[in-house]
Amino acid sequence: MNKKATGTVVSVAKQRWLKVNKKPIRAHAFDGATFPHVVKVKYTVNGKDYVKRKWLSAGISVPLVGASVTVFYSEEKPSKAKIL
Repeated sequence: MNKKATGTVVSVAKQRWLKVNKKPIRAHAFDGATFPHVVKVKYTVNGKDYVKRKWLSAGISVPLVGASVTVFYSEEKPSKAKIL
């Protein structure tokens, strides 16, 4: 990953099927539960738009839709990217 671009968060989806409990004793099913997220980022390289998905573990802060993020991509293949 040798080039850098600025991407925009297009969507954030909560993965409700994978619940992580943060409390040892719960009063109800979702008491103390946190969920992982899938973030979709759109970035542009040489006039062409690309979309990259990133899985965020439970407990990591999730960016808001419309926020700017840094995307590192390969110069030979811009669709191959890493989101920070």
